[in-house]
Amino acid sequence: MAISNALNLNLNKRLIWKEVKDYLFMTIGMAIFAFSFTLFLLPYEIVSSGVTGIASIIFYATGIPIQYPYFIINVVLLVLALKFLGRQFVIRTVYAIFMLSALLTLAQAILMKDGHFIKILGEHQEFMSIILACCFNGFGLAMVFLHNGSTGGTDIIAAAINKYKDVSLGTVFMTLDFVIISSSMFIFHDWTKLVFGLCVIFLEALVLDYVMNAMRESVQFFIFSKRYKEIAEAINTRVRRGVTLLDAHGYYSGKEMKVIVTLAKKRESVFIFRLIKMIDPNAFVSQSSVIGVYGEGFDHIKVSVPKNLKPQLVFATHNANKLEEVRDILGDKMDILSLRDIGCNEDIPETADTLNGNSLLKAQYVYDHYHFNCIADDTGLEVDALGGAPGVHTARYAGNGHDSNANVNKLLEEMKDKDNRKAQFRTCITLIRDGEVHQFDGIVRGEITPERKGEGGFGYDPVFAPEEYGKTFAELGTNVKNKISHRARAINELAKFLKQEKK
Repeated sequence: MAISNALNLNLNKRLIWKEVKDYLFMTIGMAIFAFSFTLFLLPYEIVSSGVTGIASIIFYATGIPIQYPYFIINVVLLVLALKFLGRQFVIRTVYAIFMLSALLTLAQAILMKDGHFIKILGEHQEFMSIILACCFNGFGLAMVFLHNGSTGGTDIIAAAINKYKDVSLGTVFMTLDFVIISSSMFIFHDWTKLVFGLCVIFLEALVLDYVMNAMRESVQFFIFSKRYKEIAEAINTRVRRGVTLLDAHGYYSGKEMKVIVTLAKKRESVFIFRLIKMIDPNAFVSQSSVIGVYGEGFDHIKVSVPKNLKPQLVFATHNANKLEEVRDILGDKMDILSLRDIGCNEDIPETADTLNGNSLLKAQYVYDHYHFNCIADDTGLEVDALGGAPGVHTARYAGNGHDSNANVNKLLEEMKDKDNRKAQFRTCITLIRDGEVHQFDGIVRGEITPERKGEGGFGYDPVFAPEEYGKTFAELGTNVKNKISHRARAINELAKFLKQEKK
């Protein structure tokens, strides 16, 4: 109990410190933005963007004071934030709105003299002021966003889009602000202000994206060391990054060894190098930049998956008839791929002495070599009078190199003098999904007819008549057979399992 309380206390301290740090850096970021905006943009009457830009346009068009549309728009956007971004984001946004308002008030009080803004760069320095403003504004906004904050206004829309779509914040800002500033032309009728305003949104977006991408940049380490256990433990516990151990074989030394693989933020690189050097100064380390890292501890995957996208499943067969049969049964639930679809043209060995064993061999082969979730079947005709033969040898009953016609001829010959013509078709299906193995059986009882009947079906269908139908599979046709066949029953068991797993 004491240990549990201590762990909870340490966890609470870390969470509190994280919150304090976030609010501290958010405040610093907003202070940079407020003073930059007041120092470089307001003195030169550069057109602003965002909600303040919208409020200004409304004011010039209708005479409604800026504070009213500004307040109403932010309230609406806060409701949007509560729905899409959560309560914590709204709390931080309310804090940011009040804090930024206070900082803008403070900045104007400091940087105004005799009722006029100080032009620190001198007269006619609009373009240089834009460059400096964008550098500081972009950096300040990036600091706010990297600590899960917002400055209100169109930031809420940008954060909502960025949460669900892989669209950068700078791109969203640039699009929104382009629309806002362009619409100001109908009020101001001043091309100079319009051009300067467009320069602001373009440069500010570039700086924002650059700073955020630089802060999010990740690296990958390959670490070769005899003391791999100590290094892996140190990275896992002190840097709090996951590690993976790979088995390796030194070509020159001929020795087996372990290689540590880990992903981390670029800013954590120096600490990781320090840990490695403290434990093993002779370690061999390879560090490389990676374009993106997604998952726990890094960025979220922000791509949408179509709701109607069917999961893919490979059916390990070259038999077009069997493939069509399975697609007829599972086609509305899954995208069934053939071996040809995945580029597998080889004959997969079937060396087991049972149907279950052969179906497992085929499914495992596809899963191991092609890395697809897979189903494979093996079907046997088991004749009572022949002691269960042909059984596992059903497809090769007449010998290798012979077709299904030869198999049927041999079966009819061996059953010529038999009174007991009872038999059953049995199918075993093996599903391997994400490494897990599941097997399903389907059985149809019937009898072997004295001669071929019907023109449909394939394999032994012309000589096998299922119970209670009085006709062979070849006579019943595909639609009926797919509802009652051994393979259909095994596949239906598979379908029930998949449906239950989905629930």
